[in-house]
Parts: sequence; structure tokens; C-alpha cells
Amino acid sequence: MCKICIQISEYKKTNAALNFIVIDHLKMQAFLKTGKSGASSGSDKPQGGTVERRKPPAPWVEKYRPRSVDDVVEQSEVVAVLRKCVEGADLPNMLLYGPPGTGKTSTILAAARQIFGDMYKDRILELNASDERGINVVRTKIKNFSQLSASHVRPDGRPVPPFKIIILDEADSMTHAAQSALRRTMEKESSSTRFCLICNYVSRIIVPITSRCSKFRFKPLGEEKIIARLQHICELESVKIDPDAYKTIVKISGGDLRRAITTLQSCFRLQGSEHTINTADLFEMSGVIPDYLLDDFMDVCRSGNYERLEQFVRDIGYSAYSVGQMMEQLVEFIVHHPNLTDPQKAKICEKLGECCYRLQDGGSEYLQIMDLGCCIILALK
Repeated sequence: MCKICIQISEYKKTNAALNFIVIDHLKMQAFLKTGKSGASSGSDKPQGGTVERRKPPAPWVEKYRPRSVDDVVEQSEVVAVLRKCVEGADLPNMLLYGPPGTGKTSTILAAARQIFGDMYKDRILELNASDERGINVVRTKIKNFSQLSASHVRPDGRPVPPFKIIILDEADSMTHAAQSALRRTMEKESSSTRFCLICNYVSRIIVPITSRCSKFRFKPLGEEKIIARLQHICELESVKIDPDAYKTIVKISGGDLRRAITTLQSCFRLQGSEHTINTADLFEMSGVIPDYLLDDFMDVCRSGNYERLEQFVRDIGYSAYSVGQMMEQLVEFIVHHPNLTDPQKAKICEKLGECCYRLQDGGSEYLQIMDLGCCIILALK
């Protein structure tokens, strides 16, 4: 055999050995990833030709957000008006105001879905407080979107209202200059655009805008409505929960359904599906101070012993409770306390306001709760 043939045969043997090593390496990598011998790599497609993609778990607040106006919890007056607007395929300029978590944003989004259907995303411009909404945004982004023409026919030939909706969430954080620029745009583009302003404090909206909108007040949700919604979610998500824990969630949320659902989901994820959620779990998750600690604080102040008060304040700090949260709960606790006179309540609440103001200015939590405790001791003498 000639030298060239010998070199070619040796080259083939070397390549075969290298290929064998590479194949073994790929198999080992696949085994380490999947734990199965002979498993294919992640890039290989199954025999069916389609790759199943698992959707990431969505927050329950978004998962159970109302999809139609009729799904909105309570707010019967607003729902009745919007139902008529949806049936007539027309909306006025609206101003929705009320406490957080009562369904303002969910209501207008549900109404927009019912009106526009599949064209929902093309007909909506939603700006939140996280977006820049100064006078330049009003003069450019909002103005340009409102000037776009809207067709009255869908691609499939079905009729659709010939207008768009601009949603300004938390509009009370807009500057007065931006609100003044907005009112002119609302007048000029009224034929092709509807404006929906959402805020917590209607007093921060200038009068020329409020006079151009239909105002709808969203009231805090009742205890029965919140409990019914939470029970519905617990049934669908297979959540084990004590019956008494529902009232605790309502008390923690203060009529805020969004906060109630978030608290329930957070506690469920922390404790696991096999654990039964109870009141202690909810207090631990939300950071709300139990009532017995507020009673202990009043008992310590009633004793008039400053050393006991100092030790109690230290224990509160070691337990990592928020003094700001404690003072917030003390306001309601003091106002409804049966054994305090009106002058005593007035003196304590005045000191509570001073201490909360100092906390917001960066004051020491230890000093503020000590100052409050000393004031209560003097008021109870």
C-alpha cells in the first residue's frame, strides 16, 4: 500500500474516533439535563412537530380580572350606566374616582373589551403614573393618538364604534399645566376619541376637566362581596383556608379587593397547597400588628411604668414590626376604645399625628413610639 493510501486510512480512523467522542459527549450532556439515558437535547422537536410552551403563572389579580362589565364586583350604579353605554356602543368622557382596589381600571378595561372585541388593543391608549405625563406628552403622544381616524367596520365586516379610548390612570398626579393642555384636546377630538380619567382624589383634577366628564364614584367594597370573591378564587385554585380567615383578610385589606387577593395568593405560595391558611399566617404575611399587641401596649401605658414601656418598645423592634403600621392601626384603635374619654382620645390622637409626621420626615421609630407612650401615660393619669 502506498504512503498516500496509508495516510488517508489513518485520517478516516482518527475522524471516526473524534465523532464517537463528540456523540458520547452530547449524550452525557443530555443525560445531565434530563436525567434519562438517550434523551434528546432541548433543541430537538417532538415527533408531532409542535413544541408545547407552558404559560408562566399569572398573578391572581390579573387572572381573575373582570372580562365584562357584569363581572365587576358591586358598584351597581356604575355598572348599570356602563351596561347601557355598551349596548348603545357609545361612551362619554368619564372620570372614575374612589379608593384604590375598588375596580376603576378593571371596569373601563372590561367595557372597552366588550365594545371593541378583537380590536381592543388598537383602540386603547393607556398611560399610568409610571409613564411620563407632563405637558409635552399631552401635546405629542396623546394629541397624535387622538387625531388618528377610527374605522367603523372591523376586518371581518362587523360594525364597531368609530372612536378610540385614552385611559389616564392616576390622573390626579398630572401637573396643572398638563391638565390644562388636555382639556383643549378633549374638546377638539371629541368626535373620534373618548377620554377616561382615573384617580383617587377628584379634588386634584381641575374644574374645566371635571365639567367635561361624567363622574362615577367607586365606593369601598363591602365585606360580603370581598368574601364571596375570595371564596370563588379559593374553589378554583384549591386553596385550603379557615372560615375565620376570610374576615381577617377583609380587615387587613380595608375594602381593597386587589390587596385582599394579593395577600391570599402570597400566603398560599408561602405555606404551600397542603397547608390550611389561618389568621396567624395572614398577620405574618401582611405585616399587620395583631390586636393583642395593641392591647398590651395600652396596658403598659396604663401601668405608668416607664421601664416596662421601654422594654415593650424594644420587643416591638426585635419582632421587626413597623412602627408606622402600628401608629396607623392605633388611630382606629384609640378612636373606638371604650374606656377612654373624648379629651383623652383627642390628646392621644394629636400626639399620633405629630409622631406620624416625624416618621415621614425620617425620625427615629424608637423615639416616636416612646414619645407616644409617654403621652398616653400622662393622658391616662
